[in-house]
Amino acid sequence: MISFKSIFSRIIFLHVIVVVITAIFMPFGLYWFLKSAASDLQHQAMREQADLVANYLVLRPNGQWELDLPPALQDLYSQAYGRYAYAVLDSSGKVLFSSLKDDAAVFSADALASGVAFMQTRQGKAALSGVSLQKEAAGRAIWIQVGEDLAHRDVIVDDIVADFFKRVGWITLPILLFLLAIDIVIFRRALRPLVNASEMAQKINPKRTDVRLSPEKIPSEILPLVQAVNQALDRLEAGFRVQREFTADAAHELRTPLTILRSRIDTLADRGTSKALHRDIEGMARIVSQLLDIAELETLSIDPAEKADVQAICAEVAEFAAPLALAQGKSIALSGTDEPVWLNGNSEMLTRAIRNLVENAINYSPPGATVEIVVEKGGKVDVLDQGPGIKDDERELIFQRFWRRDRRRSGSAGLGLSIVQRIADAHAAIVSVENRPTGGAKFSLSFARGT
Repeated sequence: MISFKSIFSRIIFLHVIVVVITAIFMPFGLYWFLKSAASDLQHQAMREQADLVANYLVLRPNGQWELDLPPALQDLYSQAYGRYAYAVLDSSGKVLFSSLKDDAAVFSADALASGVAFMQTRQGKAALSGVSLQKEAAGRAIWIQVGEDLAHRDVIVDDIVADFFKRVGWITLPILLFLLAIDIVIFRRALRPLVNASEMAQKINPKRTDVRLSPEKIPSEILPLVQAVNQALDRLEAGFRVQREFTADAAHELRTPLTILRSRIDTLADRGTSKALHRDIEGMARIVSQLLDIAELETLSIDPAEKADVQAICAEVAEFAAPLALAQGKSIALSGTDEPVWLNGNSEMLTRAIRNLVENAINYSPPGATVEIVVEKGGKVDVLDQGPGIKDDERELIFQRFWRRDRRRSGSAGLGLSIVQRIADAHAAIVSVENRPTGGAKFSLSFARGT
């Protein structure tokens, strides 16, 4: 098939094909309708003439038939006029009356057909078309044949044309609708490359910056736009890569001075000041660790064959967070199923997500409170605290990076819940939050169970 780079050329070419096909087949259809209309009119005229001849047939008392045509009909069927012919036959096939010079039947074959029969025959060079009509009188059957020389049919052209347009006019709308449907198919076929390009563009996001629009089969009018979009995506990918590398490099570079600073603070004589500075350093170290997590999550992809036991992960997180909770006068409780809960996921990343939820719960719960971790067999993990809860207008904001309710509070950069959200997205999980009736908040991670 001819390939066009121009979408306009494609549409014009396909339109030309449709017009050519229509121009070829429509005359055949019109010819069929015209021939059908002419034939129907001719049959109707012959039937009417046969009925007219029958009106002048009289059965005399002696049992003989008499045909007394008026002068006008005699002239119509005269040999001089030569357009029409008639014949009357009895039940034995004998010709009683005939306008032909040899007193023959108009149609010799099947002369005694029952009812109404439309027939054609040839007499010399003339082609006759007409009707054989059966009539009954006084219990006796008689056949009236009327024929027309087809060479003289031009006299009914006006009637044919009038009837033809009445019968054909209704087909105009279907033809237009058919052409409209063809146009829709043509445009959809011509624009299919653009639809494919738009579907590919929908897959592009900060996690899939490697996707590019394919220039193959793209019309020449749209190709510059596709190339410009791909070039812009190249620049965006480079920008994302520089940003991720900067975040990771900055976090790595900050770890070393923090370690040095921690060791020097240990040498201070004032233990109160040393302890306060240690808390500040631990907060800074947590932020640096979260920045490294964010940089790593930008390229995170889950292997379909990778499995993780969420029950074991929650047990490990509870063991890890217990000293932190005890140091603040709080406790950790793990409940739910004791059986393994296997999921398709990355154990390390899931540990980070659940640990972030547990640490937040510990930090926002009052002294003496218990932070609960509940693992369900269906692949759901709930972390419950006894803190102030989450306001309705903040439930979406808390998962945004660097969002904090109290910006004066030290040790938090507002990254923990955004990391949880990113890990949940990577695992096709849903993270949600609601307030508990008894006070506090319940954060939930709902996973699809693996096999």
